Amino acid sequence: MDLNLPSVNETYRINTQPLSVPQRLLLGPGPSNAHPRVLEALRTPLVGHLDSAFLGIMNEVQDLLRYVWQTSNLLTVPISGTGSAAMEATLANAIETGDKVVVGVNGYFGNRLVDMAGRYGADVVALRKPWGQVFGLEELEATLSKHRPAILALVHAETSTGACQPMEGVGTLCRKYDCLLLLDTVTSLGGVPLFLDEWGVDLAYSGTQKCLSCPPGLAPFTMNERAIEKLNRRSGKVPNWYLDMSLVASYWGSERTYHHTAPISMNYALREALRLVAEEGLEARWARHRKNAEKLWKGLANLGLSCHVDEAFRLTSLTTVRVPKNVDAKHISQRILREYNIEMPGGLGELAGKVWRVGLMGYNSRSENVQTLLNALKNVL
Repeated sequence: MDLNLPSVNETYRINTQPLSVPQRLLLGPGPSNAHPRVLEALRTPLVGHLDSAFLGIMNEVQDLLRYVWQTSNLLTVPISGTGSAAMEATLANAIETGDKVVVGVNGYFGNRLVDMAGRYGADVVALRKPWGQVFGLEELEATLSKHRPAILALVHAETSTGACQPMEGVGTLCRKYDCLLLLDTVTSLGGVPLFLDEWGVDLAYSGTQKCLSCPPGLAPFTMNERAIEKLNRRSGKVPNWYLDMSLVASYWGSERTYHHTAPISMNYALREALRLVAEEGLEARWARHRKNAEKLWKGLANLGLSCHVDEAFRLTSLTTVRVPKNVDAKHISQRILREYNIEMPGGLGELAGKVWRVGLMGYNSRSENVQTLLNALKNVL
């Protein structure tokens, strides 16, 4: 029986041309341009995820992550997923239904923490500040004293605002009120000073595509003994099988028990990205990010542009630039992209249309990139 069906190509209109992608200078909030050595690492031949050669690489990745985070946490692994997966992993493993969780909300990603925590059954208290401001010890202590939460969650580097949350003394407060300290370090790991153990951080997560200058696809995650103790005291299973650290830890720990097929090539890339950090040295890397950020801030001021965040609390990895009155932020971003091949997008949420977000992260934090952007802004504005 002839049904007169169309051919496959007529139905699906398949494009068989080779992939063609423009070369952009990514000076937005992420991803940043991957370092050439990281891209080369992606070409390394595949082995199995339980191959002895790969198991050795896993150990090296863990050791390098501990160095970059300045922690001795045994459970320090790259989650097979993007930064949001690691964000969810911290909450899924730390929260039991009914736990009170205080979340500092001073930007877009604080709101995401509130949403995720609520989905895992937490009784969430949102401590709010205007976008671009940071939390002081007195207001944090007042909130902990009043609510006595199981967890305090803060964003160290708020990607939506460019604000860097001061952490000195926060861990001491959390121990005083017997709660865990959870920290978002997505836009600070590898670019901004981070001392997890010294600060008393119990759980932290990050992403690979920002200051580590690695493609997105893995998400560093760490938890200390205090957090593991809470995980072990759970009355029931972690409500997310894929992100259950009691299972994932068996794969990344000494047992090497199969859990899932790890993204082999992405772990090659992350190892190389972390090796670049170690070669440069953390203090030198942090200083480079500051030097180039200060050059950007001075250049913006010379153009009559101001930054949204006070300099004392300003990230050196990401700057929010206020859009002048009577200027269409999206139009300028589109012209910068079209005429100069530079990505410099606008704000999120409450800052949409009010700021541009300029990322100088990892490999992209270079003096020549700062000057290229300043020249483009001068010409377009």
